[in-house]
Amino acid sequence: MEVQQFHYDNKIVQKFLYATMLWGIVGMLVGLLLAFMFLFPNLTDGISWLSFGRLRPLHTNAVIFAFVGNAMFAGVYYSTQRLLKARMFSDALSNFNFWGWQAIIVAAAITLPLGYTTSKEYAELEWPIDLAIAVVWVAFGWNFIGTLLKRRQRHLYVAIWFYLATIITVAVLHIFNSLELPVGALKSYSVYAGVQDALVQWWYGHNAVAFFLTTPFLGLMYYFVPKAANRPIYSYRLSIVHFWSLIFIYIWAGPHHLLYSALPDWAQNLGVAFSVMLIAPSWGGMINGLLTLRGAWDKVRTSPVLKFMVVAITGYGMATFEGPMLSLKNINAIAHFSDWIIAHVHVGALAWNGFLTFGMIYWLVPKMFKTRLHSTPLANFHFWIGTLGIVLYALPMYVAGFTQALMWKDFNPDGTLVYGNFLETVNEIMPMYWMRAIGGSLYLIGMFVMLYNIVVTIRSGSSVEDDLAEAPALARVSRRRTAGETYHTWLERKPIQLTLLATVAILIGGIIQIVPTILVKSNIPTITSVKPYTPLELEGRDLYIREGCVSCHSQMVRPFRSEVERYGEYAKAGEFVYDHPFLWGSKRTGPDLLRIGGKYSDNWHLNHMYDPQSTSSGSIMPAYQWLIRDEHDRSQTEAKMRAMVSLGVPYTEEDITGAAASMDAQATQIEENLYSDPDFAKSYEADKQYASENGLPFVEMRDREIVALIAYLQRLGTDIKIEQAETAATQN
Repeated sequence: MEVQQFHYDNKIVQKFLYATMLWGIVGMLVGLLLAFMFLFPNLTDGISWLSFGRLRPLHTNAVIFAFVGNAMFAGVYYSTQRLLKARMFSDALSNFNFWGWQAIIVAAAITLPLGYTTSKEYAELEWPIDLAIAVVWVAFGWNFIGTLLKRRQRHLYVAIWFYLATIITVAVLHIFNSLELPVGALKSYSVYAGVQDALVQWWYGHNAVAFFLTTPFLGLMYYFVPKAANRPIYSYRLSIVHFWSLIFIYIWAGPHHLLYSALPDWAQNLGVAFSVMLIAPSWGGMINGLLTLRGAWDKVRTSPVLKFMVVAITGYGMATFEGPMLSLKNINAIAHFSDWIIAHVHVGALAWNGFLTFGMIYWLVPKMFKTRLHSTPLANFHFWIGTLGIVLYALPMYVAGFTQALMWKDFNPDGTLVYGNFLETVNEIMPMYWMRAIGGSLYLIGMFVMLYNIVVTIRSGSSVEDDLAEAPALARVSRRRTAGETYHTWLERKPIQLTLLATVAILIGGIIQIVPTILVKSNIPTITSVKPYTPLELEGRDLYIREGCVSCHSQMVRPFRSEVERYGEYAKAGEFVYDHPFLWGSKRTGPDLLRIGGKYSDNWHLNHMYDPQSTSSGSIMPAYQWLIRDEHDRSQTEAKMRAMVSLGVPYTEEDITGAAASMDAQATQIEENLYSDPDFAKSYEADKQYASENGLPFVEMRDREIVALIAYLQRLGTDIKIEQAETAATQN
């Protein structure tokens, strides 16, 4: 048998490892800044690109796609070459994958703070960057599949199955969720509206967690845990059941993010059923990982690598038990919109993804640089301070979530809300926010310790960029199953068949849930009183999206007595038919805004945006003073309306050509309303006189951004109020 010599490409692995550490620290520094902004809301006052609403998506994208994404690529490129006994198919594609991914991260780091966002969670990046993601991901998939086809190892190990499922599913999710109609170079609207957009987004959002944060890391677990422990995986059969059941069931679970919402009940119930079923494969994987260490517990006590991996797998088990529990309607009614969810996602991110990444780095770097880890005590210190950081982060957020939920739902004997003022719940959980910031600080200190330890380790070693290896050439065998060969064993040497079956498994759930919601109009009943936004309201909605208001405010009143009492009539599917994108939100740091229209005066809204504490004592909302100062750019309004017409919004040609006049009239009315406040009138006239006397440009109030935002906020929920008034009049 011919033995061939070849070289593994270590350069690409090293590049991704360096990027992992860099972006991990950057992403978590932004997260820590956000944690302190809850405690000091005016920390970045006056700096629009450092406002909470703009930085929050930067934090999530940096941690998910920059930190975890680069770690995934590093682990996949290292393990794939060794599992397939082949160098990656193309060095050029590997480098394109690396530099393209870093360019996407930099583009996100620039555009998100500048307010260019779609507002869709974990998919906030605008359409040119979405296209770039698709291109880079296809290059990654092409490189991976090319390596499969030139492999010298016939059998495809379980890690390879998980990598294949990741490549296929992320491509499908990204493409379908990112279908959007461009309006400008960095502005687009989702092709889906309201309920349909919500379903597609959380089909994507939940499965981005499943197939970007989970399945590739399960592949890494199946490779690196046995390697670090020097023991075989506990159960081959369990890995088969784990893989197929996980990828089939996971794709159905997205609607559990939309329980008690305006989504049709049948879709919600499907999401619940499959979410509960997820416990079995998820815990099967956890058990398979932990039992691989049977007989190696003495090594766990002394090896920081295995310590990180044990806690990572345990964190995976905790998060994947809690997720299905949160999908049960009675538990979801308590947890959703609260800080409980923040605790849940950070257990997954910090323990599962973070600790598995740290364990992988500590194992990989000494091997790749032919040296010993600089300091095992420092690695152990990183482990313990990181673990303490997770505990101090998560536990207070669980307490905060329970506190919020109980206070939101508490009634007096006379039927009134005990805590009618939302800010009472905010003030109650401030100590928990302090503990979260401390926990996050400890976790970040651990990352800096790791960075120092790894840098010194690298300097003490020698880089082997092309690692020499040898393996026999792959001999030809029958395409058919051989005697005694099981079907799955045969499948494991057939990458094309394996890929096709995995694709079918992940498509079934999406097709059954999404197609009826999009194509069957009766699933989204219309409400005759619901009309499209006026041009100024449409522009105000875009400002609301730009500033990331959806990060803290929901627009979805659930059919609970407490929410109807607090916010007004519960949400109906037909209210959102012109919403591209939907803005239901996933967290209530502030109150729901679905019925805010007409509740407060225009002056209240202006003062609230200029200085939130002046209208709401104890508020932790930051000021948005640039909205009051800046002139509103309305040059794209007609283009936006024409895009909306293409998406099914019934604007007439007269509406579009008359947009400028319509905006001017509505803005002038709001300006007149603002004059009803003597303090505003006095200050405004003084500013105008000062500008005139000093030859400075002056922007009329009706032309400023705040006026458009006020128009949008005052519109929210008024269509359904009109319908209720009409119904009452008819009954009388």
